[in-house]
Amino acid sequence: MTKKIAFQGEPGAYSHQACHDARPDMEAVPCKTFEDVIDTVRDGAADLAMLPVENTTYGRVADIHRLLPDSGLHIVDEAFVRVHINLLALPGTRLEQVETAISHTVLLGQCHDFLRRHGIHRVTGADTAGSAKLVAEHGDRTQAALASELAGEIYGLDVLARHIEDQSNNTTRFLIMARAPDFSRRGSDGMMTSFVFRVRNIPAALYKAMGGFATNGVNMTKLESYMVGGSFLATQFYADIEGHPEDPPVARALEELDYFTSDVKVLGVYPADPRRH
Repeated sequence: MTKKIAFQGEPGAYSHQACHDARPDMEAVPCKTFEDVIDTVRDGAADLAMLPVENTTYGRVADIHRLLPDSGLHIVDEAFVRVHINLLALPGTRLEQVETAISHTVLLGQCHDFLRRHGIHRVTGADTAGSAKLVAEHGDRTQAALASELAGEIYGLDVLARHIEDQSNNTTRFLIMARAPDFSRRGSDGMMTSFVFRVRNIPAALYKAMGGFATNGVNMTKLESYMVGGSFLATQFYADIEGHPEDPPVARALEELDYFTSDVKVLGVYPADPRRH
């Protein structure tokens, strides 16, 4: 039986592209929301979840960090997907016929130079693949969509222009999550450990909690804070570090972290994607 990987969005979305690239042997299952993705895996209808966490141009993906700690899922891998944006239109359409381009507002902003140069007006759509689907259904040659080439293949659209994004290094990082954790050492580029924590209510608690990573030579690649429970006083931190919890320097740093925190939860241990370097 073919295993399944769930993603948020319509078929042809960039999360679908991530599934296609990272797990080509698995069947991709579209879901309406991030919560639906998590529930689909938690309920056993899919084996893995593909969740975007951050983009090099627009920063972290809203709501994801809030959902991860209580998702019941564990990070088992990461994937970096280069966001190539393409202008898609009905078969036989010429570029000079296009008057409007529809897509998610984020993609519209990333193709500002190309659209202005060709006099194409921007129209905000719900999402990227949904916009491609809309163009295919409307049958209007003056309307195009900004989306992935995969979306063009799925909805039968021609690619009028490839890779029209303003930033040449636009990349989205995804986390691949499963019902069970995997602490085995794997991959050829080292291991990553992700966790969330809350500091104790003592002076300089965060500074002291972070000190163990510095003194033990553990590289922290990400540290983000966000409010929980609707309170300005309740702050949770999300962190990514290089290394495995069983590495002596990491074990010592986590032990010191535990002393200055009220709660620490490891979200996953997984191989570093070579593209993060």
